[in-house]
This record gives sequence, structure tokens and C-alpha cells, in this order.
Amino acid sequence: MNVKRIDFSKFSSIRIGPVVEVALIENDIVPEGCFIVGAANNVLISPTPPPLMILSKEYDFIRLEEDGLHIGAATPGGRVVSFCKKNDIAHFEYLSKLPGTLGGMLKMNAGLKEFEIFNHLIAIRTMSGWKQKNEIEYGYRKTSINEVVFEAVFEVEKGYSLERYDMFNQMRSNQPHDPSAGSCFKNPLGDYAGRLIEAVGLKGKRIGAMTFSDVHANFLVNTGGGTYADALNLINEAQTRVKNEFNIELHCEIVLIDQNIMTTK
Repeated sequence: MNVKRIDFSKFSSIRIGPVVEVALIENDIVPEGCFIVGAANNVLISPTPPPLMILSKEYDFIRLEEDGLHIGAATPGGRVVSFCKKNDIAHFEYLSKLPGTLGGMLKMNAGLKEFEIFNHLIAIRTMSGWKQKNEIEYGYRKTSINEVVFEAVFEVEKGYSLERYDMFNQMRSNQPHDPSAGSCFKNPLGDYAGRLIEAVGLKGKRIGAMTFSDVHANFLVNTGGGTYADALNLINEAQTRVKNEFNIELHCEIVLIDQNIMTTK
């Protein structure tokens, strides 16, 4: 089994995490007992993570076939958008503003508003073989996927839209530029996590170098040298205050990776 040494304080989008050896998934062989981290864009990794793994570069591909558009799970969203623009393929324009790789997007059914990765999905391939979309449970930022995804195939429809591309860029124009893991919490039904965080007085709240951004309250950002403990304290404080004031449970969109957690909080 090949491994790669990764410094997650540089590799992860929130710039937090230890230096560890990460197992590589190659030739469809998934190391046992490891947690997959993908491109580490929506994760918060503790100083004591479980064994970790990532997909090797063999899963970074895009190709048009008779049954649809095949995309490897290690393929970045930006590369998908470029391919679709070049080949006049519709419905993937929003990926330009979603960080990370396809595997993570599929696991959490990533998207913007009503545009979600599952909308035009046909099937995914895992160790168990191909699974059709109707065999997978999915909803807002969640799926029943519990295996490593190697690739997926999507419907192909002509009509790449520069108008949609520009619209998605505008939708994300209010996001902070500091290192973050994206949206910290999922939006509760009928409400917005950012509004709730601001309503309980936590917009701009800082612990150490971590803060709920004063640009967008639902972004937990690292202003330089932030720690896992400080980030976790802010997450817990937001959940406690919102629960006490509004009786609403805030659920993390960020995945917390610790040897004792290994799940969303």
C-alpha cells in the first residue's frame, strides 16, 4: 500500500490539521479502517485523527461515453466546468463555485440552492459495483452513500450557459476569502444558519485565530494559526446559543474528523 505524507495545515481549505501519512486508494483497493478525506475542503481535522486515506490521481478523469458523462471521484469541480464549457454540456456550471472533488460532492449532495449534484446523476461506482441513483437515499446535503466512490456517470444535455455560470458566481460573491471549510452549518428548514448565528450575537465572534466571519456569519474562518480546539469551541457555542434562544438544532456541514468522532457533529 502506497502512502502520501500530508500537512493538513497547508492542504486543508481551513488550514488546520496535523502532518500525517495518508493511505492512497489505488486500483479500486480501499485500505481497511481508514477515513477518506478527499480534497479536505469541508473537513476539520483534529490533532488525533483516525487513519486517513485519499483517492490517487487515477480517479481524476472526465470522459464522454455512450451511456453518459463519466467523472472520476478525485476530479476537481473546476475541471468539470472547463470540460463542460469546451463540450457545450449543461447543468454543471454551478460547480465552478463549489470547492473540492466529485467524491465529496456526491457524499454530501453538494450544490447551490436547487442545483444539486444528484439532479442529473445516473449512477455511481463503488467497491460493491455500480449503484443506480434510485438505489441511493439523498436529500439536502446528505446521502446514504457509505462506501468510497470511484466514479460516477451523469446525464448529458447540450447547452452550457454563461448566464448560469455568471449567476452562480454572483451567488457566492458574498463569501469571505479567509481560509475556511465552507458553510459551517446546514441551513435549518425554512431558515438560514447565518441569520441564526448573527441573531445570537456571534457574527464576528473570535476565539484565538478562529472567527465566525463578519462577511458571512455561517463561515468559520481561520485568520492565521487557528486551532482545532478553538474551532470546536466556536461550533459548540453557536449550537448551544441557537438551541437556547430558538430551540433549533444546528447541524454541522463541516465534517469533524477525530479518532473519537469520525462523523458530522
